[in-house]
Amino acid sequence: MPAEVVIEGTTLRLARPSDVAVARRVAAHFQRRIAEDDWRPYRSRTDAVRAWIRLGGIRLQVMEALSLLNES
Repeated sequence: MPAEVVIEGTTLRLARPSDVAVARRVAAHFQRRIAEDDWRPYRSRTDAVRAWIRLGGIRLQVMEALSLLNES
C-alpha cells in the first residue's frame, strides 16, 4: 500500500507506510545539516550532495523537496 508524506510543501509518494518514518528522519537529518552548515565528512555542501545523490531512493526525493539538488 503506497504512502505519502509532505516535506517543505512537497508531497513525496512512497512505496510503503513504513517509508514515511524514514523520509521524516532523513529530512530532519538534512535540515539539521543545512541549519548548522555541517557537511562533515565532506569538504562542502556540494560534495555532500553529490555523494548523497548516489544513494538514491527516499534520500533523493527528500533532497529534491529540500531543494538540495539545485546545487550539485
